[in-house]
Amino acid sequence: MASIVSLSNVIGFCDTKNHNTLFSTSLCELNYRSNIVEIKRFSRHNGYRKIGYDHRCFRLYAVFGGRKENYEKSDDATSKVTLSGNQQPIRTEITEDAKQWKPKRGGSQITNEVPQNADFPRHYSRKEKKPFPVPIVELRRAARERIKKMKDEPRKKPLPTPKNGLLVKNLIPEAHDVYNARITLINNIKKLLNVVPVHACGWCSEIHVGPVGHPFKSCKGSQANLRKGLHEWTTAHVEDILIPIEAYHLYDRLGKRITHEERFSIPRIPALVELCIQAGVEIPEFPTKRRRKPIIRIGKREYVDADESELPDKVPDNPIKPLLAEIPDSEIVDPVNKEEVVHLAEETLQAWEQMRKGAKRLMRMYHVRVCGYCPEIHVGPNGTKTQNCGAHKHQQRNGQHGWQSAVLNDLIPPRFVWHVPDVNGPPLEREFRNFYGQAPAVVEMCIQAGAALPEQYKSTMRLDVGIPSTLQEAEMVV
Repeated sequence: MASIVSLSNVIGFCDTKNHNTLFSTSLCELNYRSNIVEIKRFSRHNGYRKIGYDHRCFRLYAVFGGRKENYEKSDDATSKVTLSGNQQPIRTEITEDAKQWKPKRGGSQITNEVPQNADFPRHYSRKEKKPFPVPIVELRRAARERIKKMKDEPRKKPLPTPKNGLLVKNLIPEAHDVYNARITLINNIKKLLNVVPVHACGWCSEIHVGPVGHPFKSCKGSQANLRKGLHEWTTAHVEDILIPIEAYHLYDRLGKRITHEERFSIPRIPALVELCIQAGVEIPEFPTKRRRKPIIRIGKREYVDADESELPDKVPDNPIKPLLAEIPDSEIVDPVNKEEVVHLAEETLQAWEQMRKGAKRLMRMYHVRVCGYCPEIHVGPNGTKTQNCGAHKHQQRNGQHGWQSAVLNDLIPPRFVWHVPDVNGPPLEREFRNFYGQAPAVVEMCIQAGAALPEQYKSTMRLDVGIPSTLQEAEMVV
């Protein structure tokens, strides 16, 4: 049988110096079977409310129903509680399973590596230095531990690969896959641009994927105050989606550092292509030095090449995998039907993921440096000596770069754009900006073309956030 209990708000006054009396004045009767679940003490001193002082005060008791005695027997599976007071009565059903449930200790928990919601990537100002991938405190601690281990080890021990000048053999196929994935991604984006509309601002670097440009006032380009921050949208190109990050091509990655006078005589190529070349990709237009014996170290930063005259003449090896080539814009063939568009989007998304994952594995063995103040990238163990950094307070550094270890987003910027929940629905509205999510431009293009959404991008797209239908509904959101 279900037990129905009527609850009322009980307020009583008491003296803090006399704790024996429960209530000195009561507004209503308190059932002796009721359970006091929360007690708050307030006092007044000089007209202000304070807590914890030894003055005359009153206590507020919140009473939530009575306890069930042993002699009260119930055959029903649920207990119903009616709350009465200033609010309207509410009936709550509590099942027996919920009463008997207890959290298990030491049991298995179902967790997800990707958070449900995550913040948008932070945009650093020009006056702000990029953070180190590993905090400087951790770097110092690791250096101290490394020095302690070196005391018991021989001073001259062979250098590991690729520091000794040789290639990491198991990463050579990976380098070919990354190079081909980049070419495939570029060719497919050229085809998707004819199917999925992408807009670029004519004054700043912001882009938007969708039928029309977004209405947000976020333009920071020239004369933005005259336009009140509004964008002037034009047609986007591949360079707007995949930001071209270039680096110097090194004939010998263990050679001397590039000086300021050599900055115009050394060719610059895409940084990802330079990483693939140093990892084992052979491109005739950009030759590089390949050693067959490890270097001989004669000092801390001095070495000599080993004698390779005893070795037989090197026979050019057949390429492990054939290298792809970019398709000219005049030879681009658009997809015919919806199925081809979906297949093209799936292939593009797969190439994007393969390129990023493969580049991350290559960066673990082959060093990539980035300037902490500007987006300059250098693929090699040490940065350049060029004095062309024009970031904030570059005069104090005489234009030199502040080299530090690069992360994947420095080498391949994801270029986040606003996510359009419904392409065929109403466009984005300026008042509902806080309810929209973001995703990389390549991912947003593939999703609008019909590809399946990867799990790792759902946290920033805010798919579980409901978008209000009116402005009054948005103002009620806390």
